[in-house]
Amino acid sequence: MSFQGAYWVPAPDAPDWAGRATQALNQDQGTRKTLQSLLNDTCPQFARDLLEAGKSELEKQVKPEAWLSTGPSPGPSRLLLVCHVSGFHPKPVWVMWMRGEQEQRATQEGDVLPHADETWYLQVTLDVAAREAAGLSCRVRHSSLGGQDIIIHWEGSHSSWLIPVALLGSLLMIGCIGCLALWYRKRRSYQGIL
Repeated sequence: MSFQGAYWVPAPDAPDWAGRATQALNQDQGTRKTLQSLLNDTCPQFARDLLEAGKSELEKQVKPEAWLSTGPSPGPSRLLLVCHVSGFHPKPVWVMWMRGEQEQRATQEGDVLPHADETWYLQVTLDVAAREAAGLSCRVRHSSLGGQDIIIHWEGSHSSWLIPVALLGSLLMIGCIGCLALWYRKRRSYQGIL
């Protein structure tokens, strides 16, 4: 059976009971008109609205951010290099550790994980001998980048000591300023006595 125009019609090769059923259904004018309205107006409009709502989600493009770090040491004289890629949409992304234009086969890709804002996060690692880390880079390819891959070069010799040195320098500076302030306050308190 099918609904054509305002009436139920049996299929050409339908059994006899389908003809009787369509006659019974066609006698109920209220149900027939409701069904006609649903099929001709409500359902197509609902489907169009649904497609329009989904269209913006399908076309949504958010560029990834990427940065490098090290993970727990896999062994003596070895490094676990980590490339973090975050905040991208849609989900498909290609991330690879490279040496020049050569893909590093030992690259390990983690799971693509969701953020609460409907973007994604991925972590890709490479276990290398510490002496072989120089010259490596992480390459990120994503549809939102318009064919311009993100390439971040590993500069481990700088990044491994830069943060602790900067933190130590900040603490020393705060300590010196504190000592100077105490000295100045004590000096001023003795000036009234002399």
